[in-house]
Amino acid sequence: MNLRNSEGYPDPTAAEALANVRREEKLKEWKPCVFICSSYSGDISRNTQNAQRYLKFAADKGAIPFASHLLYPLVLDDSDPTQRELGLFFGMVWLCKCDELWAFGDYISTGMKAEIEKAKRRGMQVRYFTENCEEVQTYENCSRQQPHG
Repeated sequence: MNLRNSEGYPDPTAAEALANVRREEKLKEWKPCVFICSSYSGDISRNTQNAQRYLKFAADKGAIPFASHLLYPLVLDDSDPTQRELGLFFGMVWLCKCDELWAFGDYISTGMKAEIEKAKRRGMQVRYFTENCEEVQTYENCSRQQPHG
């Protein structure tokens, strides 16, 4: 940043004002990193499509979404218990890098429950949404409590 005016004289006041404007603009651009929490096992095809829809929904709401359960099954074998545990561990690491957790669906799986509990222990904001992306206060307010598929 140039600390001199157009005539070449030092002008720290103008430089500071410009720096403040730039800082304010960066704050307007800030987007929270959101961990997408939804079922994967069971009807994997349907649950994958739903998770993709949840990612888009979060992005449309101005968040930077991340869904570990869409990434790690591409490179790890979910049917192998060792690789599954590794994928779950990787997801928990990414959860800790996020600002919020958004839980989706009408059923909270065991894996989702562990993610939600970890987010709460870390003091993260946890938001709950139905399968249709309608926000509710708690997952008990969702329409079903049984897994699908």
